[in-house]
Amino acid sequence: MHKITDVKTLEDFRIWIKFSDNFEGIVDLSDVAGKGVFSVWKDRKFFEAAFIDAVSHTVAWPGGIDLCPDSLYAELTGTKITSQLTHA
Repeated sequence: MHKITDVKTLEDFRIWIKFSDNFEGIVDLSDVAGKGVFSVWKDRKFFEAAFIDAVSHTVAWPGGIDLCPDSLYAELTGTKITSQLTHA
């Protein structure tokens, strides 16, 4: 699992994130802003309240909103998410 170590909110519902392997980049979240659980982002101050969740090591917002760190890493690197489960 990839761990996010730093996050900064940017204009137009974008975030800059840095991972524990020092990879960093900008993710555009404008396509989900204002929809479903992300409707609270209509209040810009709520969007700017992004933080790193101490347990899941991902970007989170008050109220239990968070983003999967592996999905964010895959989006930034252009890689596929692979399952690490093994079958007995």
